[in-house]
Amino acid sequence: MLRLSLLVLLLANAGYLAWSQGWMASLGWQPETQSEAFRLKQQMRPETIQVGAPNKTHSPTTPAQATPAPPPVDGPSRCWQAGPFDATQAAQLRQALYALELPSSAWELPASAVPGRWMVYLGKFPSERALEQRRTELSKQGMTVEAAGGTLEPGLSLGRFPTESAATRELTQALRQGVRGARVVQERTEATIYTLRLPQVTPAMHPRVEQLQAALAGKPLVLCTPS
Repeated sequence: MLRLSLLVLLLANAGYLAWSQGWMASLGWQPETQSEAFRLKQQMRPETIQVGAPNKTHSPTTPAQATPAPPPVDGPSRCWQAGPFDATQAAQLRQALYALELPSSAWELPASAVPGRWMVYLGKFPSERALEQRRTELSKQGMTVEAAGGTLEPGLSLGRFPTESAATRELTQALRQGVRGARVVQERTEATIYTLRLPQVTPAMHPRVEQLQAALAGKPLVLCTPS
């Protein structure tokens, strides 16, 4: 029995050797071999590898640049005013307010009467030196004087009055005291002025209010004075 097993094992080894070495190729029995050309063909060729851009589908997206937040539209309202304006300036300002389509409740343009004013006046003097000499003389007489101001310079004022009659009475008294060359002049004529008021300007209204600058005749917007 042992001899039979050894014989079978020997025959099997001999058969495998003959098959693996191709000795039985004529019978169609041979192992599948790979030629050198086939092996090289199957190898990866590094020169054919292309490094491309990463797939946009899977690439991380670049974060978009942050957009500045819009200015807040909420906040406390404040009262602003500008003026005074004469009648012509007020008409132009009113047109600008209508053009901005601001509601009528958002603005006011009230009129105020400015009374005329009269002055007991000395001048104009030919020079500042002459003015100072006359000021010194009047001070010695106990008279209170001040600069006339505006288009009346160089000149001196002996007093300002709301009516012409009041100024005339003061002139009469000055003449009795020996003041020479004084006379009554109207310093300011009676007029009507207008003041723009925006009682409740919210942050959301700022862009439209800024468009009023061209119609303000150079007058700045300031916070309203307490009434």
